[in-house]
Amino acid sequence: MYRFLLTPRWWGINVFVLLAIPFCIFMGSWQLGRFEDRVENHRGAEDDVVAGRQEEARPLDTLLPVDKATSGRQATASGRYEEQFLVPHRDLDGRPGHYVLTLLHTGTGKVLPVVRGWLPGDPEPAGTPAPPDGEVTVTGALQASETPGSNGVPALSGLPEGQTGAISSASLVNLVPHDVYDAWITLNQGDSGMRAVPAVAPGGTGLDIKAFQNLGYTAEWFAFVGFVIFMWFRLVRREAELLRDTELGLDPAGETKPEPGRRQEQDRPEQDQPEQDQPEQQGRPSPSGV
Repeated sequence: MYRFLLTPRWWGINVFVLLAIPFCIFMGSWQLGRFEDRVENHRGAEDDVVAGRQEEARPLDTLLPVDKATSGRQATASGRYEEQFLVPHRDLDGRPGHYVLTLLHTGTGKVLPVVRGWLPGDPEPAGTPAPPDGEVTVTGALQASETPGSNGVPALSGLPEGQTGAISSASLVNLVPHDVYDAWITLNQGDSGMRAVPAVAPGGTGLDIKAFQNLGYTAEWFAFVGFVIFMWFRLVRREAELLRDTELGLDPAGETKPEPGRRQEQDRPEQDQPEQDQPEQQGRPSPSGV
């Protein structure tokens, strides 16, 4: 009954199935490997942040530009605090609050954004500690400029004066008439009683949407393997059932085919029926009276 599997049409189907299954398995394994690589990168970036807290601080300019290798490293810079901004909607340990961001005017002609600490509740300039006066030296974890809408940074607009939605040179350059470093520092110890903001791993190394896309693609490719096998068995079963019905004299609709002789009688025209089936006309006068 299954000799039809050796026909040219089924040879094509079988070859397609034999090629599709290992291809789907390969693609699923590759996507799974991409997901595992992202997990390892995330763990490595977190380990680098922890290790960066224990190393000796280096001058800011020796760590620029910020990349995956220098993000989270200890940096130091000197200057005078000037402009201050509040960064709303920043949670810490599950509590809502905001960052206190102060610009440090360095001797290079550029200003360095410094997160002096975190305060709970809504931003209130009146209750924000003022920055220290005079020359100061700051030490903290170096961070890359934030991008609104990514890495947990909310995309905010229409903020009141004295607030900024993201800690980045692109955002601050529109608020102050100075060149801004394309980086910022979060102090190791909060200033004026504020809580210190912990450093975070650089963007692109965490379990972001791309990592979970890889995991989703992995599930899809392995699901394709099951789908291909299921459809192959379904087609084989359907072909076998059609052959069996043909051998039993059944049409595709499942009805029994009539015998050849009976078929001919049913298809015979009405004028070919025997005369006894027609009304007798003998003895009946014609309309003309003849």
